[in-house]
Amino acid sequence: MPRKTIPEMVFADIYPLLVKKAERKGRTRDEIDQVICWLTGYDGQGLARQLEAGVTYEELFAQAPQLNPNRVLVTGKICGVDVAAIEDPVEQNARYLDKLVDELARGKPMEKILR
Repeated sequence: MPRKTIPEMVFADIYPLLVKKAERKGRTRDEIDQVICWLTGYDGQGLARQLEAGVTYEELFAQAPQLNPNRVLVTGKICGVDVAAIEDPVEQNARYLDKLVDELARGKPMEKILR
């Protein structure tokens, strides 16, 4: 089976992995949801609808009510790649989310995560 690109990945397949990563470090699903909602502008019900609909990362970000303009303040590297240097906007937003979840899992306070 060919490997999917990040925009093609079904977000509902990735979401449990994000939650599991955070829960292993003592964080909660609600905190993951808060981070996702901060990044995308979805509310809890909107996020739940997207998960139920099985949208891809591309659709998740394309349909986002309002991508947070402060997401560009998320800096650092994911898999050795600087998030600011990623050219594809869908991949960049997905990596912003990865970085935020990493910060959450490392115990960073929520008020610092949500810049």
